Amino acid sequence: MVKLNYHHLQYFHAIATHGSIAQASKVMHITPQTLSAQLNLLEVQLGYSLFDRKGKRLVLNDMGHITLSYAQEIFSLGDELIHSLKNHSTDFFFRFSIGVTDVIAKVFSFNLLKAVYTMDDSIKLVCKEASLDVLLGELALNKLDAVLSDTSLPTGSSLKAYSHLVGQSGISFFAHKNLAKTLAVNFPHSLDGNPFFTAGEGSNQHLSVLSWFNELNISPQIIGEFDDSVLAKYFGQAGYGVFCAPTIIENHVIEQFDVEIIGRTTEITEHYYLISPERKIKHPAVQHLLTEGKKLFNQPIV
Repeated sequence: MVKLNYHHLQYFHAIATHGSIAQASKVMHITPQTLSAQLNLLEVQLGYSLFDRKGKRLVLNDMGHITLSYAQEIFSLGDELIHSLKNHSTDFFFRFSIGVTDVIAKVFSFNLLKAVYTMDDSIKLVCKEASLDVLLGELALNKLDAVLSDTSLPTGSSLKAYSHLVGQSGISFFAHKNLAKTLAVNFPHSLDGNPFFTAGEGSNQHLSVLSWFNELNISPQIIGEFDDSVLAKYFGQAGYGVFCAPTIIENHVIEQFDVEIIGRTTEITEHYYLISPERKIKHPAVQHLLTEGKKLFNQPIV
């Protein structure tokens, strides 16, 4: 059984950070020969090389990136240990790491994730936002306990994980009050030919909204496409056009952006999933979020 040496990881981290053994040896105040030998020992222990040589620089390969990520996590836990001991603290923070796909509205994420602080005073919430592909890679490496996503685990995924439905919501359409009053009449056909902001191409909302328009033979004038849904709301607030958001957050949108509802539909639905490595959830924080998350859909978010 391989037992990792903490110092070997520190030497590796220094080389990865500074890009060469020569530079890292100056920072670590040891000879390049010693540092090279220590790196070689680590690679022998792991059974993989961690760098590719490009000229005078050492560049992390795939295994190196994985090792660096774990090394940083180990150092972070070490720092927490030292901090706790220095302060004579007996408290241990229960770390809960969750990934959130970057298309989910921040207000929804906040109202869901804040529930973790009601289950235990010693929780440290670590939240990472990225695309679903990136987050599933982190889940596969056990760097995340769960992923909050607007889509379920892709069909045919090689990852052994399971999608747990938190809830679903229809879609509401908004605009500046002057425009909203006009377009509320004969909605949704009133949107035909009018300026409209969509979510980023490839997002679930982008595809479902445009498909719905096509089914109804409606052709709004698409004048903007935003990965950041907040930016679309600012343009809508300024009167440039119509935007949409999940109905579950419509009260928040109205209050924060001073816009009015044009109309709603349940023919388009936004789904919210917690993706975890377990079919039957065992992680207490994931189970708590799933239970509390279902309650969100019984009351409006403000």
